[in-house]
Amino acid sequence: MRHLAYAAMLAFCVAGTLPLVPAFRLTVLRQPRRLALAILIAGLPFLLWDVWATHVGHWWFDADQTLPWRVVQLPIEEIFFFVVIPLVSILTLEAVKVVLRGGRGTTHTLGEREP
Repeated sequence: MRHLAYAAMLAFCVAGTLPLVPAFRLTVLRQPRRLALAILIAGLPFLLWDVWATHVGHWWFDADQTLPWRVVQLPIEEIFFFVVIPLVSILTLEAVKVVLRGGRGTTHTLGEREP
């Protein structure tokens, strides 16, 4: 079961954040291109750096705590990390914006400016 540790952490992050979408009527997931672009811009530089750092031996991933699948020496969970963490960050930020505006629902979309 230890090999599921990293995957379980990512699943926990998603499961804990997805309820924000209906709770605050977030529209972020209805804009897949903008969301993908935000995730790509946020995650790609770190992913490339991670590939390099792993390749040169700055760190490694414990095979006992990750799934066996690797892409360019990275566990598949590490690649998903750079998708999941930006996603949950965006969802959290959008929910906080709704709360700060004093509302529960919004028509606000990712990247729109407040009037």
